[in-house]
Parts: sequence; structure tokens; C-alpha cells
Amino acid sequence: MNKLAATPGFLHGGDYNPVQWLDHPEILKQDLKLMQQAHINTVTVGVFSWALEEPTEGVYNFGWLDRVFAEMAKIHGHVILATPSGARPHWLSQKYPEVNRVDENGRRHTHGFRHNHCYSSPVYREKVRQINTKLAERYGQNPTLLMWHASNEYSGECYCNLCQSNWRRWLQRKYSSLDALNRAWCLSVWSGLYSDWSQVLPPSPLGETKVHGMDLDWKRFVTAMTIDFYQQEIQPLRELTPNIPITTNFMADGPANQQYTPMVGLDYSKFAKAVDVVSWDSYPEWHNNYETVAETAMKTAYIHDQFWSLKHQPFLVMESTPSYVNWAQYNKAKQPGMHILSSFQQLAHGSDSTLYFQIRQAQGNSEKFHGAVIGHDGTADNRVFQEVATYGAQLEKLAEIKGATKDVRVAIIFDWESQWAFDRGGGFGRPTRLGIQTLQKHYAIFWGQDIACDIVTPDADLSRYKLVVAPMLYLQRPATMQALQAYVAQGGTLVSSYFSGMVDEDDRVLLGGLPTPLRELFGIKRRELDTLLPGEHYHVHYGSNVYPTHDYDEVIEAETANVLATYTDNFYQATPAVTQHHYQQGTAYYLAARMDRDFLTAFYAKIIAKLQLANSFVIAPSYEVSCQTRYQNGYQYHFLMNFSETPQTVKLQRSTLDLLTGTPVEKTVTLAKYGVMVLREKA
Repeated sequence: MNKLAATPGFLHGGDYNPVQWLDHPEILKQDLKLMQQAHINTVTVGVFSWALEEPTEGVYNFGWLDRVFAEMAKIHGHVILATPSGARPHWLSQKYPEVNRVDENGRRHTHGFRHNHCYSSPVYREKVRQINTKLAERYGQNPTLLMWHASNEYSGECYCNLCQSNWRRWLQRKYSSLDALNRAWCLSVWSGLYSDWSQVLPPSPLGETKVHGMDLDWKRFVTAMTIDFYQQEIQPLRELTPNIPITTNFMADGPANQQYTPMVGLDYSKFAKAVDVVSWDSYPEWHNNYETVAETAMKTAYIHDQFWSLKHQPFLVMESTPSYVNWAQYNKAKQPGMHILSSFQQLAHGSDSTLYFQIRQAQGNSEKFHGAVIGHDGTADNRVFQEVATYGAQLEKLAEIKGATKDVRVAIIFDWESQWAFDRGGGFGRPTRLGIQTLQKHYAIFWGQDIACDIVTPDADLSRYKLVVAPMLYLQRPATMQALQAYVAQGGTLVSSYFSGMVDEDDRVLLGGLPTPLRELFGIKRRELDTLLPGEHYHVHYGSNVYPTHDYDEVIEAETANVLATYTDNFYQATPAVTQHHYQQGTAYYLAARMDRDFLTAFYAKIIAKLQLANSFVIAPSYEVSCQTRYQNGYQYHFLMNFSETPQTVKLQRSTLDLLTGTPVEKTVTLAKYGVMVLREKA
């Protein structure tokens, strides 16, 4: 068992940067006192501290870090120690310019910002190995060390000659011959055929930007290179500290354009296999002016569930804010109660931590106004600190839940590679593709009814789920189609939609309409896809209601499928819009049109009832109150969370115990605005 798994209780704390205050010993002394008042038990240190750890090449300075370990030991706390590769020192960039990235326009960057290094550079890899070895040798056996945090928020691309050489080698291993590469990328189009490997360059605005297979492979290559760099970076940590788990923090995209989704720049499903524990940085835009708090909570829950699903084990929230961020156009403070509510949501969906960026607010530069546990006032008197302290005390009452698992019977399929191809492909409506956002619309139906969901990749074991939802699975390999067939054949229920099975793994169109395995599975033929303009709507008759369509209407023909709904207008009037097909022991549904939540609610209601998916604890769930459950040692732990602006009454099937107050709870409870209860009962 690794050290994190053996450590009792939730982690509470976050990024701590004493390097900014070394000339203020009174502040460092004050920090320790305030951390104790806030019930902080964990600090992440060294994330961007290379310049202090190795001020000149080969000269090391760890005295300040020794003091952090010593001070945390005094309060029986934990240290998550970061490797410093995310921000190298000036001397390294100056002496070895090859470590600086080259952008897509061929420009070599100078030293600056963060994550501006070349993953291919042998010099950079060696310098990272050296500093990481020093850290592991010095702190690997320190009892206060809990975890390794490799670098920080890996991201970005490099187009230097070293990376170009690695790119060509990666392609040679994959395709073996130029003929195979030319076929995979359809390079007979626009006279793009290669005759020598030296001609193969990365996609770039200076050269090729229209070869979709190239773009897809480049993203695969960037993921592979990033993971390769990570694996080399952690090698000395693995060798010297085999019992200390290693993570790196994943990210989310948004909330630009009023969206909040997992980051798609790197394939986290592949990266997750290389980390011991998944962790991510959670920064939803609470209290915005474009959606309800419940809607923001739903999107955040989706991301939590996706990161849980990467390993089907508890994850960590490595960064969050107790108040506001600093990078948005408008940086709102959290309303009273929201910090505690949003933090409990992390736990409810499978996190074993609430960690912040940052412990103490910086005095200068780009993050000086980012929220922190200890503000610029340096006191315990402000509202933010007091909420953090209240939450920290509550966490200590819930220690028995740490490590608890989940019981999930619904899966939504998301594939990073399919998303890359879908975003890059030509035609249709570019602003309205909205792949992940559409998955979130389906997810919202289940979240609103307190039905837990996993967000899985196509190679997941689907047999554990009663229902699999796979809309808009644009890129499909033969193995994916076979897995979907096998799942339904063995009694599973599958929901799919338009934009599914359109291209192969090289982003080439699958000819002949719907591929044969999918045609057999859904019992339909695909005819054509109509892209609707903004504000343009047609309609579908389903049950006793008519629902508007938007963005996309696919024209299909039912062969052996049952028609559940038809279009009522346009040139596809009276053709199928929703079908059901009994395939061996299971059932496959196909949604040909994009429709809103009213339709999805009605559509899934029958499936939820048939498969007996309804929540067994809450009577008549509401969208504003979320109930999520974790399981451990014969107990169920129900997190009731009110994501609304008014008190909410919730009716329960059974009486339970409130862990936060230690008092029995009857079958009817009232949650205050942003209120939370954590209820325990025998499983």
C-alpha cells in the first residue's frame, strides 16, 4: 500500500510558496499558526522553485525546504513535494538555449513564463533528472513526505528540430513505410504525397494545415512525448522512493464561451495510466450571469466524474480557490457558503482532498490577486479564512469516508481522439459541434435525478453498466464497434446519435454510410445530415409532444428498428428521428436529431424506469439539490448539497445519521441556501 492510501483522513491545504517570503521570517512564523487555525494538514511546495533550489548550475540550496518539512512535522502535517520542471531557472535557458521551445512559426522562445521548455531536449531531461534525484535523495525517507507532484499542469507543444526528428521517428514506428503514411493521410489530395521521410514536417501555418490525419497524429504524438518526458522525469523518484505515490495535476478548459469541460489538449485517458493518483485543478465560474448555480454545479460534477473514471478510484483536487481567481475577464468572489458547498461537491464525487492555490496570497506579479487561504491582510479575521477554517474542522469529522468508492450503473463514452477529429473536421456547423457540451446535456438528466455516472473511454469494461450513452462518437475503430455490439448483445442498453461512426482512426470517412456493425446494431441506414443555421428549428413528434430540433437533423431509414419518433417538417417530414432496436439480448437507441433537455428528460424517463436506475435514497429528486453517495466498510455516505439560492426540503427513504452534527436525521430535511449534509447509513 502506498503512503497516501495508508494516511487517514482527507487532505486539506494546498500550494505553499515560502520562497516569496524568505526575507520575512515573521510572516513564515505567522503562516504556521494560521494554517493550524484553518485545520490545514497538507502543503504542496516546490512547484516553481528551481531557481532557489539550484541558483547556479550544480549549486544547491535546500535549507528553506528543510524548514518547511520541519515545520509541517511539528504539526503532524504532510508535504506534497513538487519537481520543479515547470519553470526552469534563467541560467539553464541562457547556457543551453535548446531547452527553449520553438513555436509553430519557427521562432525560438527566450526564457519566460512557465512550461516553455522542449520535451525532446536531452539537456533539459538530464537537468531535470539531476534535480529530481537530489530531491529524492534528500527527502525520500522523510516521514513528512506524502506524495510527489511531478511538474505542474503539463501542456504545450514544441516544433524545434529535435521534436521534428522525434515526430518522424514516431511516424516511422507507427506506419513503417511512406506508402502507408500517404494512404492513411489521404495525401493524394492536393498533391501532398511524400517521397522522402525528411519531407514530413509537423502541421504549421508556415506549411501544411489541411491534412486532418496529420493533425490527429500530431496530437497523439504530443501526448506521447509529454508522457515520455513525465516518465523520464519521475524515474529517480520511482527508484529511490517506491512507496511514495506520484501524481501530476490535470486541467479543465473554460469557462470561456460559457462552457466548462475537461481539457482536451492532452489525452488524459493515456496519461492517467502513468500516474498513481489522478489529480486535477478545479476552477468553475460560480455566480456567473449566464446560468444557474445548479447548472455550473452540473458541469463541475461532470468533470469530477470524468477524472474519477480514469482509474475508478478516488482522485485529488490539487488546486481550487477559496474565493476568486484572477485570470477571468470578471473575477467574482464566492458568495458566503459557496466555498464549503463546492468543496463538499469535490468529496461527493470521489475526491480525497480539497487543496487550494494558494495558502498565502502573493504580493506581486500575475497571481497576486488570486484567492488564497491567507489574504493580504495576513489575519484570521476575514470571511474567506473563516470559511476555510470551518470547512477544515468539518473535514476532520468525515475522516472515515476517505478512500470510499462509488457504485455506478450508467456510463457516458468520451474519447479524446474522437474529440480531436471531430473538432478538426471540415463541413457542418463549426460553432455548433459542441461535442463535450452535448455529452453534458445527457449527463445533466442523470445528475438532476441523483443517478451516478462514469465518463469512460471506448476501451472500458462496459459490462459493469446497465446503460451506456455514446452520442456523437465520431471516430470509431473496428474494436469500438465490436465492443458496442458485444455490450448490447449481452443485455446492455445503448444510446447513440448522429455524428457517430463517421471516420476511422486516421480521420478518413468510413464509406458506404453507417458502418455495417453499427447498421446491424441500430437497425437503420444513414442517408444524410442537415446542418441548421442559428435560430433555425424543425420538429420531432415523440409520445404526445412535439420537440424542436436545432443544429443537426440526420435523415435515416429504419430497416429493422422500431420508430419511436418522427420529424414533422422540412424535406425529411415523416422520416424517423428516434429509433429503438432489439439486438440479441439488449436494446440500442438512436437519436437522429439534436434536441434540448425537455426531450432528453422524457426520453430517458422510460429507460430509467425500465432499468430501475432511480436513486434509492432520495424521494423525488430535484435539479437544485444533488445527492451523491460513496461506499466504504459497510456504510453508505450520502452528500446532500443545495445548489440553489433558497432553502430546499428533501424527502428521504430512510432515517440516517448526520456526520457533521452527530445527530439522527428523520426522513424530511431542509437544506439552507448552499447548505450541505453528510448522512451515514448501513449499506
